[in-house]
Amino acid sequence: MWADLVRRTNRLVPDASVAAVADALDYLCLAQLYLRDNPLLARPLTPADVKTRPSGHWGVCPPVNRMLAAMGPLQAAVPDGYELHVLHGAGHAGPSALAHAYLTGHLGRAHPGLSQGEAGLRELVSGFPRADIGGEITPMIPGHLHTGGQLGPALAIGQGTVLDAPHRLSVVLIGDGECETGTTAASWLATRALHGTGDHGTVLPVVLLNGMRMGGPSVLSALSRAELTAYFTGLGHRPVYSDGLVIGQLRQAVAEALCTAQPLGIPGPSSVLVLTLDKGHGTPAHLAGTPAVHKTPLRDPAGVPAEFDALADWLASYQPAQLLTSGGRPRPHLLPALPQARSEPGGLPAPRGCVAASAHVAAHAAGRPFAQVVPEVLRARAEQGPFRVFSPDELASNRLNLTDEDGRPVPWAAEVLSEELCHAWAQGYTETGRHALVATYEAFAPITLSLIQQQLKHRSVRRHAGLAPLPSLVYLLTSLSWHNTITHQNPSLTSALLASGDPTLHVLTPADPARTAAALTFALRKLDRCTLVVAGKHATVHHPLETLDEELRHGIATWPHLTHPGPGEPDLILASAGDLPAEALTTLARRLRAERPGLRLRYVHVHDLTALAEDGSRPLALEPDAFARHFGTRVPIVLATSGHPADIHALLGRRHPGPRLTVLGYRDPGRPVSQEHLRRLCGLDDAGLWQLATTLTDTPKEIPA
Repeated sequence: MWADLVRRTNRLVPDASVAAVADALDYLCLAQLYLRDNPLLARPLTPADVKTRPSGHWGVCPPVNRMLAAMGPLQAAVPDGYELHVLHGAGHAGPSALAHAYLTGHLGRAHPGLSQGEAGLRELVSGFPRADIGGEITPMIPGHLHTGGQLGPALAIGQGTVLDAPHRLSVVLIGDGECETGTTAASWLATRALHGTGDHGTVLPVVLLNGMRMGGPSVLSALSRAELTAYFTGLGHRPVYSDGLVIGQLRQAVAEALCTAQPLGIPGPSSVLVLTLDKGHGTPAHLAGTPAVHKTPLRDPAGVPAEFDALADWLASYQPAQLLTSGGRPRPHLLPALPQARSEPGGLPAPRGCVAASAHVAAHAAGRPFAQVVPEVLRARAEQGPFRVFSPDELASNRLNLTDEDGRPVPWAAEVLSEELCHAWAQGYTETGRHALVATYEAFAPITLSLIQQQLKHRSVRRHAGLAPLPSLVYLLTSLSWHNTITHQNPSLTSALLASGDPTLHVLTPADPARTAAALTFALRKLDRCTLVVAGKHATVHHPLETLDEELRHGIATWPHLTHPGPGEPDLILASAGDLPAEALTTLARRLRAERPGLRLRYVHVHDLTALAEDGSRPLALEPDAFARHFGTRVPIVLATSGHPADIHALLGRRHPGPRLTVLGYRDPGRPVSQEHLRRLCGLDDAGLWQLATTLTDTPKEIPA
């Protein structure tokens, strides 16, 4: 379909129109970087028209602009029911994205002050880099699925966008510097892990082989044409080359690449387009080929006469009056190559009945092991609509049997030994409106920390832009520290994400497999959250479910079966966050009730760590009265968590109960130790907990704040 469409548009849309769009994009990028007035050179340029401190990135713009221009006729002709997305690997092409959105009218629809017209053009140029939108690619610029704040994941994110979407083409623009990252390098081969896993769309990777990174020559540019061809061929791709200088030849290269592009997951070679335009093409000759072209090649044209003259000649070479009208609109000969603004697709319906559905799942799962109930939840979710599970070769190890009756992996679960790829695939999948889960070892999840943080920034900007909510990012973290060797002990993903303060983050610490099943059901139904479900695959102890609704709604509940009734404060509060902590503290509670019947206990389970946060800082943060109802005002508290104790102290912040709170959690042993030794070191062994509880309750009840 795509090959036929590009051939047809190549016949119907003149090359001159596409070339004019490329020139207009180049000019608008340059004008944004340098001009504060006189955006169309309607009068002779003066130093007063030039920004005193130009900022932004020019180097990546020319090759990006040629690709945007070449794709324009195809985007304009995409029939209803089909989608074409362009993903930028680097966010530095912000000027290109803004210029393109201005020419198509998308920018003006999202930001009326930047509508096509004399005032809008002046604001576009003089206001760059804009504090409200940014100088790099963000969702504030319409139509962008990937912010590009971190190099590496764009190709894998593009692959995720087309999974189970045969109607979608994603064109991914990848810098040759980005090809040096491990995530991009893995992405070329990783498609083989998707063979036979569904009916997918098509990805066209475009390598912008401009010869340089930020500070010098790229590694890829050192390869000869024969070596490049051998490299891409060995990775399973058929390279198509173009220098981009002649627009007609570039359009033919795009057509050739799309003719041989295979839908994702189809065995056999697929295309990669290699655009060999020099970085910063068009830069004054004395700066071409130097690192200066990465940002603003002319550093002070307002103050240095020679630089001013070079800038004036450079701007004038585009003949902007031939590209844009005096009113700031694209001239008629550009229009055939410009896609018109379309209405955005509708958002997902708000989820309803999440608590009831999750409680129903928990009731069915009660008393059954993790290995049974969690796969059931995932299979049930897969039957409800588009859904994917991604795991770095750990499903079987994590007791997640996702195979069919013949023992073959189900088509909606994919494993590849790269945490970064699993995250990027899930990111592309969820950013296009489908639900996904990443299941991995707790210790290896921190590898994806930067990617998660970048996606959370992207989502935050989406919300600021008023865009519709998307499915949540959901991680299932199993194989917890308590049951692993020292190399597999690292609960720090939770610590780092909590430190970010993102209000959409939820860290679920269910007490048993039934609650884990409920937590996953709940997390996969919600929209626009980032949820970590921390649950050990070895959990065997089960607890009454009478407070589950409260745990799901408020993130915390007092367990009545272990709490002495009546008014007033107890003598000791035990609080658990996680399955092993719940096992350890409920054992302690039962022993205290049996051997010290006069001791008044309150038992609290923290199902969502964010409930502990300072009042008003997070959606589930307990109000002061509710916090006091759970944790009292003067009695000792023992709180055990699956993660680092520091997480709890940081969450509590200014309402920390002070010396009456003892937090127990993971401590790095510094050397290999047995599981029993690790529990003793962390204070979660039976003897250590008994000594702590009796010491606390044998001291005076009043503990100074």
